[in-house]
Amino acid sequence: MSKWILWLFLTLLTGSPLLSLGLILVIIFVADRFTWQVLPSPVRLLKRFQRAGQLAGTILTNPHERRARHELADIRVEQRRYAEAVDILKPNLEAGDEDVDTLYLLGVAYLGAGDSQRGELLLDEAAKLDADHKLGAIDLERGRFRLKRGDVAGAVEALERYCQVRHGTVEGRYLLAKALSRAGRGDDAKRMRDLAWGEYVVAPRFQRRRERKWAWRARPSRPLMYAAAVALVLGGLASVLPRFGMTPERGYGGRYDAGAHGEPPSASGMEEYLGE
Repeated sequence: MSKWILWLFLTLLTGSPLLSLGLILVIIFVADRFTWQVLPSPVRLLKRFQRAGQLAGTILTNPHERRARHELADIRVEQRRYAEAVDILKPNLEAGDEDVDTLYLLGVAYLGAGDSQRGELLLDEAAKLDADHKLGAIDLERGRFRLKRGDVAGAVEALERYCQVRHGTVEGRYLLAKALSRAGRGDDAKRMRDLAWGEYVVAPRFQRRRERKWAWRARPSRPLMYAAAVALVLGGLASVLPRFGMTPERGYGGRYDAGAHGEPPSASGMEEYLGE
């Protein structure tokens, strides 16, 4: 709603809906960079894209370069291109790479690609090598994809283990609250959402920046309050600016030039003009 009011306000000032839309996108991005930093960094996205191109070229030249395959598969998983990640990393496993990093990454790729049986099996093998790999990331991914495919009981089990290992996690508590809600445990889900928000409030600044989107999902009233405040400010500006004459003028092609008294040309005046 606030973006709609902002668009109307900028259209009033510029007279161009498309220009107003572009300005809104710029304003949102700049505001996010200096405040919440929820949107992904375009610089980081560009660097990852360039790095992926370099790694793909390396693999094309030397298909047996395992390190390049692992790094490129990691980028593809981050981009949620899971099937590509499987095709890229699978040769490493076939060549004998059975370390915890390879098993974990390939397991997540299989889960994302829809092959839950192979994905769970690979995560089991990774957990045998290091159950606390990346501070419980194995259980986090188990819970995430189990919840996605409707295995609510399995998701609750995995996410509860993850929250026990990662005490300050906002994402884990939000996902656990979601799983508990689907399991019909509404009171427990509410308590977990409150805990997620409480962890976010006391977290260090760098962690709050990383976990902000999960905190807002746990308590969506917060971003709605910010949006309502912005809408009120913009609505007040839109009502005040016309008093200062900041309204678009119209002429013959959708605009008119006001006369001395602010009135459009009369019909008689037009006839005199045409008769000259």
